Amino acid sequence: MKSVREIFKNKEYLLEEAEVVKLIDYCEELQDEIVEFKFQKNNNKELAMLYMLREVIKGCNEIEKAQMEHERFGFEAPDYQTTISNLKNYIYGRCRDEKIWL
Repeated sequence: MKSVREIFKNKEYLLEEAEVVKLIDYCEELQDEIVEFKFQKNNNKELAMLYMLREVIKGCNEIEKAQMEHERFGFEAPDYQTTISNLKNYIYGRCRDEKIWL
């Protein structure tokens, strides 16, 4: 499956359009539902890791977006320390729930 960046690599300005943002959010929701369905169907640790990594990437994308807004509009800068802490807690929690030992 192609990533959003691959699809819009020649027209990145379209990523700021409201309709495109809604479409991207909808696609991410569908991807999450597909992964959850496959996980429930197979109860596979690999799928749990895939889902967890998708969530991590989604969180990183949101932080990047917040950073771009900060630079562009002068909004409050993202709190990276809290973000990193939350990310680590999420990963360790999911690993514990799925019995995946790092």
